[in-house]
Amino acid sequence: QVQLVESGGGSAQAGGSLRLSCAASGRIKRIEVMGWYRQAPGKQRELVARITGGGSTNYADSVKGRFTISRDNAKNTVYLQMNSLKPEDTAVYYCNADLVDLWLRRDEYWGQGTQVTVSP
Repeated sequence: QVQLVESGGGSAQAGGSLRLSCAASGRIKRIEVMGWYRQAPGKQRELVARITGGGSTNYADSVKGRFTISRDNAKNTVYLQMNSLKPEDTAVYYCNADLVDLWLRRDEYWGQGTQVTVSP
């Protein structure tokens, strides 16, 4: 019914940059919140950043000032610009969407995850 497709992961050196994208498609009426989460080996999944339809944002303290989340509502796409990357940013990054479908059901969807690896 709804799919989230991520792209843009990969490898970078410390201090470098990567940009993640996530496009939502399917029977979507409205996306309330889109966000990025990450999960490192042996750790719980954690919020990285989220953005509402109106553009309000929240960031994890660990990425404030380095990462920027943005959204193109017309394309149902969310981006995560990651600058000044650190080795501790290494994780699988997951896109998340809190949305209302064409039957007016509200639910949460996840992407398949994309690996980000930052070397010292």
